[in-house]
Amino acid sequence: MARKVGVSEATVSRVLNGKPGVADATRAAVLTALDVLGYERPTQLRGERARLVGLVLPELGNPIFPALAEVVGGALAQQGFTPVLCTRTAGGLSEADYVEMLLEQQVSGVVFAGGHYAEADAPHEHYFRLLELRLPVVLVNAATDRLDFPRVSTDDAVAVEQAFGHLTSLGHERIGLVLGPEDHIPSRRKLAAFTASARKAGIEAGPESVERTLFSPEGGQAVVTRLLKRGITGIICASDPLALGAIRAVRRFGISVPGDVSVVGFDDSAFMNCTNPPLTTVRQPIEAMGRTAVTLLVSQIEGASVTADELLFEPELVVRGSTAPARARSITLVE
Repeated sequence: MARKVGVSEATVSRVLNGKPGVADATRAAVLTALDVLGYERPTQLRGERARLVGLVLPELGNPIFPALAEVVGGALAQQGFTPVLCTRTAGGLSEADYVEMLLEQQVSGVVFAGGHYAEADAPHEHYFRLLELRLPVVLVNAATDRLDFPRVSTDDAVAVEQAFGHLTSLGHERIGLVLGPEDHIPSRRKLAAFTASARKAGIEAGPESVERTLFSPEGGQAVVTRLLKRGITGIICASDPLALGAIRAVRRFGISVPGDVSVVGFDDSAFMNCTNPPLTTVRQPIEAMGRTAVTLLVSQIEGASVTADELLFEPELVVRGSTAPARARSITLVE
């Protein structure tokens, strides 16, 4: 490579090790040669020209992800980095495809949110490649085992405990839980907390109290229909879109929220105070989590050692109009 650029091996070594004493034009020529010849840049030189950071999200339909992007993007800009937003779409680029594109752009690091790292049965090879490359990475919310990246997560157990305690304080004894797919790690944590909370309260909460679906209003509506037929009067949902679907299912049966059935969401995403009724939900501390994620990432980029332990952030129950005291009489469903 030294011959290709027309410099000495000592000069190439100084560039690769980030040493001073090399002209800017020479440094740029050496880095360009690395790219042209297909070599991976050393970690400390990735993104040196553009200071880019990848932000990989699963979607923008759930308002919680644009909210996170705004926080992370603003915090990165304050640190002199430019975020590159990558959003998975049906039939479009996969998460692994985006990782390849980001590596080609020599990004300084990547923040992932709601990605395949939280799904036990999803492909994880691209994460292991990032581990091997030692590229700075931060994950937002729970991950599967073996993905030894720094993580900032909402405490799913506390979220369910808050929602469950709220419903029992209102007199609900038939409480249901709507989760994501079985391999979804945050959903597994919520289920464990739900089972423990029910046992502590002396309330029956067997398999018939739990439904799983995709994270969408349509998924929520479909599975809540089954819960209503089993006499459930209080429903905890693993996302706000699921909760909106739950409300739709209740109305379809000619009963009301919160008069007959109480519904609790999770996220406190945009406009949940403007729904009808305004949604009681458990708020993720997105501002604090996003800024902490950026701090952890920038620390890695600057060569500092950061903890790989998961940092758990406590959520906050926000009580609005979708929950109310349980009715003494039973509910009659009319399809």
